[in-house]
Formats: sequence, C-alpha cells, structure tokens
Amino acid sequence: MIEEKGDEKMGVFVVETYVIKQEKQREYMPWMQRFRKFMKEKPELFQEVKSLKFFTQMFGGVFGGYVNLWEFNSMAEFEKAMNSWFKDKDMMKITEEFKDLLEPTAHSLSVWNSIT
Repeated sequence: MIEEKGDEKMGVFVVETYVIKQEKQREYMPWMQRFRKFMKEKPELFQEVKSLKFFTQMFGGVFGGYVNLWEFNSMAEFEKAMNSWFKDKDMMKITEEFKDLLEPTAHSLSVWNSIT
C-alpha cells in the first residue's frame, strides 16, 4: 500500500534473522507448524501484530538463513505484545523450543521504524 499524504501512522518492523543448527534442520518445519497453530489458538497474544511474514534465503547471504518480519503500528504496540508474550507460559515454552533450534551466533533481532 502506498501511504497517502497526511497518513500519520508510522510502521515499526521487527526483523529477525537466524540460521537453524544443522542437526536441528528436520525439527524446524514441525516447530513452525506448531507455532502457526499456536497463533491461531491464542489470537489475543498477537492482536498487536499488524502482519507477519516468514522468509527463507534463496541466494546470497548466509546459507540456510531465515527472516521473520513482524509489523506493528507503533513501538508501543510492539512493547505491549512483548509484555504479553513474556507473561504467557505457553509462549515462553514455544520460544524456548525455537531458541534450541537456532545457531546462537547467527541470530539477530532489529527494530526498524518507517520514515515516510
């Protein structure tokens, strides 16, 4: 969507990049399916998420790389979501499972703010 003049909403994008450990490759897709199911079962935890996209590396960069792109309306919305996630024991469990799959030195999380 092209923003129109006077549109005051500035998006916040959380860009998470990572590589799955070689020995955990087979566990990643089943984990992803559980996570997507979890999101449908607990929509109240994700109500601040404007959009979410998952990408896998095709060319260039680090082989086997993944990117998750989370979009929020504002930093306040992102913080609200994070606070609710940290309070939910099921979300913390699925997050720990995810961390176990990751190559720790290849994980990064950045927050980007739109400027137009």
